[in-house]
Amino acid sequence: MSTSSNGEHDLSIEKVNQRAQDIEGKLPKLKTLFEQGKVMLGMVKDYWNGSYREVPYWAISAVSLALLYVLNPVDVIPDMLLGIGYLDDATVVAFCLKLVQREIERYQEWQVKKMKGGKVVDV
Repeated sequence: MSTSSNGEHDLSIEKVNQRAQDIEGKLPKLKTLFEQGKVMLGMVKDYWNGSYREVPYWAISAVSLALLYVLNPVDVIPDMLLGIGYLDDATVVAFCLKLVQREIERYQEWQVKKMKGGKVVDV
């Protein structure tokens, strides 16, 4: 991947981090994906602040782009359409979760070990 491409992705990751509160405000409307969305957002935050870097760049980029899509008011199905407005957001998040499922699991394992004060060992 070229340096300029990494720079563009870094801007996306930074934007997700900066708009985290806005994203969190939108996530509850996706009910079934809310908890996974919060885990994804936590992974972006921990990646951005440097505490969790054991994730491939493609995965953190995919998560960031999915969360930015959720935040975007101009998407395939406008969010203001009650009942169906968040279907496209849910679809994008669900697809991303499927794509990065193993990375999300590894991140959650890291979180548990961090909370227990243990050293995280990659297997």
